[in-house]
Formats: sequence, structure tokens, C-alpha cells
Amino acid sequence: MPATRTARFLAAGAALTVLTLLSACSGQGPHHENEALGSKAPAQPRRQAVDVLPGMPPVQDPTDVYAADRPNQLSPVVRDFPSRVYVPNTNSDTVSVIDPKTYRVIETIPVGRQPQHVVPSWDLKTLWVNNDLGNSLTPIDPSTGRAGKRVAVHDPYNLYFTPDGKYAIVMASKDRQLVFRDAHTMKTVKAVPVSCAGVNHADFSVDGRYFIVSCEFSGELLKVDTERMEVIGQQKLPFHGAMPQDVKVAPDGKLFYIADMMADGLWILDGDTFDPPRFLHTGKGAHGLYVSRDSRVMYISNRGEGSVSLFDFKQHRLTAKWHLPGGGSPDMGGVSADGKVLWLSGRYNSEVYAIDTRTGTELARIHVGSGPHGLAVYPQPGRYSLGHTGIFR
Repeated sequence: MPATRTARFLAAGAALTVLTLLSACSGQGPHHENEALGSKAPAQPRRQAVDVLPGMPPVQDPTDVYAADRPNQLSPVVRDFPSRVYVPNTNSDTVSVIDPKTYRVIETIPVGRQPQHVVPSWDLKTLWVNNDLGNSLTPIDPSTGRAGKRVAVHDPYNLYFTPDGKYAIVMASKDRQLVFRDAHTMKTVKAVPVSCAGVNHADFSVDGRYFIVSCEFSGELLKVDTERMEVIGQQKLPFHGAMPQDVKVAPDGKLFYIADMMADGLWILDGDTFDPPRFLHTGKGAHGLYVSRDSRVMYISNRGEGSVSLFDFKQHRLTAKWHLPGGGSPDMGGVSADGKVLWLSGRYNSEVYAIDTRTGTELARIHVGSGPHGLAVYPQPGRYSLGHTGIFR
């Protein structure tokens, strides 16, 4: 839902740490923004043992939540699964299956109406296709690529899993609910009403005790207590017309990054304090956020300008921008198991992009169905999945 980027920011109050908010029309590039952002050094890494949510696997490295995601560090559960890219086509009601070695579509799977995301289950054994308007989930067995019988689930725009593996969390955008369901049967355990509009993306704190949710249509953020299944914080983003999208936690677990496709950049939030966030311009239509296999860089897809920005966690600044030759609409995706390829759906171009993570070179453009959205690269390294297109810990 691209739109012209506005240049008027609302006052955020005295609690907001003031930084220069640079608009696309100012003529200032990422270099100036990086200097402003760099004026506040990132918090020191936490090195002590983490007191995690009961039932959650221990944190492997308190200074890096992505320590289990190193190149080709596949769980025994997925080690023998064929490497594939699963692409939900929202307008075609299908999932295109790509062989990443040949860059070819090898199968097209019919699913329910308006599939939005392909989501790996917590135990890594199932891929769930979120049929939003079909009010169902289609399971795919990643060992065979075969789809199973649909499971009735109302308004499954997106899907996450609690870090203890007990519950699936359905982002019921139209219903204005976060619905906690049994992670295996998908039976409702608790439906949590929310007062914001368009709940869509999320990520969890390092200890798994809370998660941050973006509300796309009202420009808000929620903080949710995982164990209590309750909203414990809510705030309006300080930009008129804000439209927050993907959410990703920093390797040290302290900061959260929220892509905003109307503000054209990232909101940078201290999840513990939940104070008003700071802002960094990245590019028009900032949308998807993906962490490199070495936890050094975050790839930011700028859907409105056909580019990918690179954010360096240690330097706390943007370091590069890759432009797709001929443009495009890079949206959601993931990183290959070996870390060498970034895969992104081309939301408005019926295509998928394969990008070399070392050079930013486009390796392939693959034609798929209409409206490709939350594609999943699978398998990927990690001990368990927190959902979405693959958040692994």
C-alpha cells in the first residue's frame, strides 16, 4: 500500500530523545543520518545468564540471540529436508516452490484464499501457510513438500510462536485480536482484544518474557507479556501516517527495530523501557528486516524504491544500499542456510529476487504468481522457530 511520503512529524513529548529526522526531500543521504544516530552508543551487551520464560530453551549466548543461526548450523530435525523457497501468492491463492540451486519454480501448490505468509512451526516440522481471507492454515510437510488438510483458523494474517513452544499466536488483523492457540492443534486458548488497528508483525525479547507488536493501520506499537498473555504497553508512533511493518530484535536483545513503510525507515525502540523510539531513514517503503548469519548486519527491504539497506549493529549505522537493477518491490523473505543469498518477494511484480549477500548483486529474478508476500527459505539454521517467515533462535 505505497503512498507519497509525508514530511511532517508530530511532537513526541519531552520523553522523546531528539534526533534529526531527515526526510527524503531534504537531500541528505544515509551518511548524515548515521552520524546523528551514532551520537548515542548502543547499550553494552548483557553477559550474565538470562532468566528466561519458563519452558523456553536456555539462551545460547546472552550477547547474541542469533548465535544458533550460524551458516549451515541445521538442527537434526531439518537436516535432511530439501532446500526450497516457499512463496505465498496472495492474489493467486497458491504457493510457488523454488529450487534455490536452479532458481526455477518446481511446483505450484493450491492453498486457501489470500495466503500471506509461510511460517515454520516452533518444532521446525511443519510450514504453515496463512490463508488470511480463507480463514485457514494449510500445513506443508517440508520433508516431502506435500500440503495437508487445512485447519480452520479465523483471520490468520500472520503467525508466531511463544518461545516455550506452547502457543501459536495468530495476528488477527481484521478481528483486532492476538489469539493464543495450542501450538499443535491450533485450538484457541485465549483471545486478547487490542485497541490498535492492523496487528501484523512481532519479535520477542531475549528472555522471551515479552514481545513487541506493530499495528500497521493505526501507527502504534504494543508490548505484550508472553506468560500472562496481556498487553502491558501501547504507544503511538511520532509520525503522521506511520505504518509500521516488520519487527526485529538486536543481537544483544536490548533494542528493537521496526520498519515503517510510510516514514521510510526504522523506529529504534528500547523494549525494556518502552520509551518513545528514535528514527533512522533507510529508503522509501521500508518493510522487511533480516539478520545476516554472522549477526553483524541487518538487511532492510525498501519496497517503494526497489532497494535493500544494510544496517551494521556494532557501528549502529547504515553502511550500504543495494539497488535492484530495473527496480522492483522487495518485500518479505529470508536468508539462505549458508548465508550467501538474501531471498525477497517482489510484492507488486509477481517475482522473487535472489541477492548475493557479499556484493548485493542480483543473482536471479524468478516469475511466480500474483502478489507474492511472506516467503520462507527452508530449512534454515536454528534450534526453534518463533514464526513469521522464519525467526530462529
